Amino acid sequence: MQIGEKLKQLRLRTNLTQEELAIRCDLSKGFISQIERDQSSPSIATLVDILECLGVTPAEFFTETTREEEQVRYRQDDAYTSTDEDLGHTITWIIPSAQKNEMEPILISLPPGGKSQAFDPHAGEVFGYVLSGGATLHRGKKKWKIKKGDSIYYSATLPYFLENHATRDCNILWISTPPSF
Repeated sequence: MQIGEKLKQLRLRTNLTQEELAIRCDLSKGFISQIERDQSSPSIATLVDILECLGVTPAEFFTETTREEEQVRYRQDDAYTSTDEDLGHTITWIIPSAQKNEMEPILISLPPGGKSQAFDPHAGEVFGYVLSGGATLHRGKKKWKIKKGDSIYYSATLPYFLENHATRDCNILWISTPPSF
């Protein structure tokens, strides 16, 4: 196992520079660099300190997993669809179990007169891309009409929901952080 390369990848994933990691671990930047290039080996105590700063347990670090085990492509058969009869919308989770991830991409289909659920303010952001039809985005006290080809992107600091006042279905690719559906 290439400990240095694995540590480097963890450091980059957490958006830390070698210097920032060194400061957090009370080590020198040069020593971090040597470890990452496998030119020096840290003591077990030092390695545990580094892993703690990177948010990983020793067990997680030494578990052999490869990128090939991570599912990258999802097929249409993987999707799960649910219809809310009361509000009149359909949600398709195009990435199964995405609610455990940092973002959740879904497809929302609003028939004429349909609404999405109303969301309370929360920490995070929302992105939407209208694939077909049109709807009205209600955010706080403001409204925006959106139609095919339009995108929306905003901080989720105000209550919001979608409503379809058109005469045909509206389909939107919706991505939220953190997951909200």
